[in-house]
Amino acid sequence: MKAVKVLVVLMAIVFGLNMAACCGGGTTVETKSVVNQAPVGEQIESLDKAYRSGAITKEEYDKLKKGIMDKVAEPK
Repeated sequence: MKAVKVLVVLMAIVFGLNMAACCGGGTTVETKSVVNQAPVGEQIESLDKAYRSGAITKEEYDKLKKGIMDKVAEPK
């Protein structure tokens, strides 16, 4: 019985190595970055909330809001 378990484990290892080897030749993987951004209105609301709660200063608020608005104005 122990020999059967050892044989099954060895077969699983060999199978796994064969599967890994067959997929490695010439295979390329393309990655894409996906940035999920909240709509502009939500970004401004969150920014306003952070400012009103004291989490950011008026200067930080103005700078961040300008950055959001500049991105909206950029041609795509």
